[in-house]
Amino acid sequence: MIPSSVINQLRRLRGDERGATSIVMGILIIPLVGFLALGFEVSNWYMITRSMQNAADAATLAAAINNGPNYDVEARAVAAQYGFVNGVNNVTIGVSNTATCPITGDQNCYSVTISGYTPLLMSQVVGFQGNGNINGSLQKQLNALAVAKAGSPADICLLALANSGTNPAIQTNGAPTANMNGCDSMSYTGANCNGHNLGLGISFTVGSSNNGCGAKQLSNQSKLNPQDPYSRQISNNISNFTDPCNGNYPQETHHGNSSSIIASNRLSGTLTLSAGNNYFCGDQMLTGNVTVSTPNGAAVMIIENGSLDLNGNTFMMATQTDALTIVFTGSNCCGYTHAPADNTNGPGGALDITPPTTGPWAGMAIVQDPNLTTGVDVASAGNSPTWTITGLIYTPHATITLKGAIDKSNFGKSCVVMVADNFQISGTAGILKTDIGNCGGAGLKIPQATVGGVALVL
Repeated sequence: MIPSSVINQLRRLRGDERGATSIVMGILIIPLVGFLALGFEVSNWYMITRSMQNAADAATLAAAINNGPNYDVEARAVAAQYGFVNGVNNVTIGVSNTATCPITGDQNCYSVTISGYTPLLMSQVVGFQGNGNINGSLQKQLNALAVAKAGSPADICLLALANSGTNPAIQTNGAPTANMNGCDSMSYTGANCNGHNLGLGISFTVGSSNNGCGAKQLSNQSKLNPQDPYSRQISNNISNFTDPCNGNYPQETHHGNSSSIIASNRLSGTLTLSAGNNYFCGDQMLTGNVTVSTPNGAAVMIIENGSLDLNGNTFMMATQTDALTIVFTGSNCCGYTHAPADNTNGPGGALDITPPTTGPWAGMAIVQDPNLTTGVDVASAGNSPTWTITGLIYTPHATITLKGAIDKSNFGKSCVVMVADNFQISGTAGILKTDIGNCGGAGLKIPQATVGGVALVL
């Protein structure tokens, strides 16, 4: 028989609830710690993914803004600034310029995908195994995707740099027969076309003034990047020039209606130039028609401290295999003229140039040294003399007075790009139909502006 004292103790024990919570907590502690750990890790994953997304967004916008052949390099460089380097710490960065655009379905959007791994910590307590195994360590893979669309490119074949501050840098006062054949223009100040839109396509201006030029006017635009798309290449090319003239620069003399120059600076007949640099000191004057032959490859005609006076004659290429770039260089002093001219009072001459399609001067027909700021203006371009030129006409500090139509060279592609300080346009001014395909065939990359800007679409 159980003693009554024992029975009483058992009754008290059955009703005693002290310590029950400890038992429950002991049972629940393992899943509770697991869920707390999982919550911490999920928060960490979110923070890493957010950083990835910021990097992907910035990298995609950079690729779209670049909009060029090295867009992928640009994107990965921007991602690296956010701490995500392709191939480092199991990070993979994929970049494409043929991504499918949302809504439209076009395959010309830019995309950046960033993928990486982070090791599992306490989340394994609740049985989470992740979705990656690297060197025996369970990992969670994280991803971010961004898609951006670049604005539509516009090919600029008339670029007014306005280095002098001239405003408007594209100006016309009545040019009813002018026709730029849909060429797009850009002025780094304003543009003003009175009475005729010049047959321009889109007229871009960095300034707020944009009146009457082009079928469409876009003001308050950003300058091109780089602002002068040819300056660096041209300056690098010119830095390799020597100076064989030794300070001797014969100049034309003018006597009433006639001009003269020393015999060594008179040009006529066949002018055979060697491949590479050919130096001419002082003014050069045609005394008859000149046919340029470059039998050993593309030639550069370097005129130092002088002009090229056609004197009513024709200066042209001999065959379709001949190629020439004319470069005007020298000093900002002494009244030198650094430009093509036609000083005859009779019928004007004709300038017909086909530039090389490859090499350091590819696509460049007429070039003024960017360091020249005086004696650079070109009067009556396309009229006296007539210009039939393929490629780039580069005069960054010049006022070009465009009065006649510029056609392609006899042996060249339909491509003309003009860069000047400012343009004054009148009469029958115009240029032939120019597009990126023709200029690509001529070896020249057309400057491009963006219509519509760049935006993230995903």
